Amino acid sequence: MAGLSEETYDGGPVAALRRIAFLMERGREETRRIQAFRNAAAVILPLPADEVVARAEAGTLTQLSGIGPSTAGVITDAVHGRLPDRLAKLEAAFGPLVQGGDEVRARLRGDLHSHSDWSDGGSPIEEMAFTAIELGHDYLVLTDHSPRLTVANGLSVARLQRQLGVVDAINEHLSESQFTLLKGIEVDILDDGSLDQTDEMLAQLDLRVASVHSKLRMDAAPMTKRMIGAIANPRTNVLGHCTGRMVMGNRGTRPSSDFDAKAVFEACVEHDVAVEINSRPERRDPPTKLLELARDMGCLFSIDSDAHAPGQLDFQQYGCERAHAAGIDADRIVNTWPRERLLEWANPQR
Repeated sequence: MAGLSEETYDGGPVAALRRIAFLMERGREETRRIQAFRNAAAVILPLPADEVVARAEAGTLTQLSGIGPSTAGVITDAVHGRLPDRLAKLEAAFGPLVQGGDEVRARLRGDLHSHSDWSDGGSPIEEMAFTAIELGHDYLVLTDHSPRLTVANGLSVARLQRQLGVVDAINEHLSESQFTLLKGIEVDILDDGSLDQTDEMLAQLDLRVASVHSKLRMDAAPMTKRMIGAIANPRTNVLGHCTGRMVMGNRGTRPSSDFDAKAVFEACVEHDVAVEINSRPERRDPPTKLLELARDMGCLFSIDSDAHAPGQLDFQQYGCERAHAAGIDADRIVNTWPRERLLEWANPQR
């Protein structure tokens, strides 16, 4: 049933449905319910606008497979220029995430850490790309997991090679836009500091985030050696969520790994590797004291969403607020850089 809102809305039904799904993801609502709105948007997207209007007028939208009463109500409101009640409630509930950091967010050109349903993300690659465009990004780096992380469906060499072809096809489709989907990986840092992917495959990528996901309680000395080994690898561009901590969330909490942060950040400066400000609210990684230490030691940074669903791409706002509070200069944040500068930095050997 259509809502009774008197507030006007001129975004159209597809935009309304996608925005609802986006906000539900940001609020971490049930995936099945979120997908109903994305599916409804996909159903009406290819239909002529006058057919959608006619069905809304006649009350026959639910005769279309994939359109239920809730999504039909949103469509009906939108085609009549009314703000759908569901959208209004979600905007009120999941509006601005934080106060502050807007200046930093305005400088960001893209996001260097995101996941799709090829590994442990919940949405297709193209959905992540389209949402990044809607958020105003110039680029998004797709960084699905490497093979050792089997719990996250990490990509073998063969699967990653196939994924690169999909990225090429998406960029061909988007060739008239200013946006580029960049080829990347979140590559596991193995126990000895090596990277969990062949050098030949890593060389084909635009950017590489290296992260520790296993044996997080390793003693400080071997953990430090492990991290520095990965940082020294010429393929590494970004050190992902460096402490591995969890401060909240449905997976429970987890303390920070023990390592010599000064030595690790010195290695980042020496090898021109950015320290990730991981924006997921359950991570807030690195902790404030380590973020300030990395700042004072001259590190570069990358503010990343680590999104596993399109609505989570907006998590970057959390990291922007933290970067602003720490007084980090925007030019030291590598994803404020234009795409060409970013790619030259990430691939000096090319």
